[in-house]
Amino acid sequence: MNNSTSGTHADPDLLITSTFGTLLSLVYIIGVAGNVYTLVVMCHSIRFATAMYISIINLALADLLYLSTIPFVVVTYFLKDWYFGDVGCRVLLSLDLLTMHASIFTLTVMCTERYLSVTKPLDTVRRSKSYRKALAWGVWLLSLFLSVPMMVMVSQTQQRVHGGGVKRICAPALAPLAYKVYVTVLFGTSIMAPGLIIGYLYKVLIMIFTIVLVFWACFLPFWIWQLLDLYVNKPLNMASETKKCINYLVASLTYSNSCINPFLYTLLTKNYREYLKNRHRSFYRYTSSFKQRPPASTPGGSPPATSSSSTPRPW
Repeated sequence: MNNSTSGTHADPDLLITSTFGTLLSLVYIIGVAGNVYTLVVMCHSIRFATAMYISIINLALADLLYLSTIPFVVVTYFLKDWYFGDVGCRVLLSLDLLTMHASIFTLTVMCTERYLSVTKPLDTVRRSKSYRKALAWGVWLLSLFLSVPMMVMVSQTQQRVHGGGVKRICAPALAPLAYKVYVTVLFGTSIMAPGLIIGYLYKVLIMIFTIVLVFWACFLPFWIWQLLDLYVNKPLNMASETKKCINYLVASLTYSNSCINPFLYTLLTKNYREYLKNRHRSFYRYTSSFKQRPPASTPGGSPPATSSSSTPRPW
């Protein structure tokens, strides 16, 4: 009876873990392929080197870095233990915050640049490539600054589980009040402040605003779930399986943003459409010239007679 009962309790847990592990694996494959393809498209458009171009490269790089943490998350889901040490805790958790802020800050810069190009076009034209690159570096440095506290305070600890066992987890070493303040600040810098800026500028930014809405839809549930745990005095009256499902779901949503982004900011940009048009034109020229290539000469040395209408085009 004991073995049967234990198996019954283990099956739902395995089903939940397998479902979300499979979902995250698909997000990883599609997201990495989409973002790598985006970088390839942008490399073919490097001659344009506009502010939008640099921003899209930054978005793709941030998404790739964020997606790179998925294998570690999936392994932890299945093994129910942390096998990557104290360094893994510091690197992976701070990388989450770094890429999250780099994405939303880049989107904010895109909105601001686009807004200024409409309201002050001459000033925008005068800006050099060095200015745009410095702005991109500034975004990453600010994101790094906000993620450094997480890198410093988080560490690997041990937690007792039911049955007397011990498992390793990553946990912050800050006092509860200090941790609450830090998480609240992160919510403000990653959601509230960029939201207020972009909301003010959205009138001329339909395409970018779409990307931002998707970002909010993917990350807002995660932050609400984190803040609920910090600000609700009474523990949430939920079964452990329900909490686990919610944890997995909000984590999967944040990763799905990096999977969706390539379909948004490449398919909607001018450079991507020009790239596809040029590829189609090159393929058409190649196949047309191949089909209309003049036939080989006859054994006697003179080419077969052809009418003037069959002369191939000089591509």
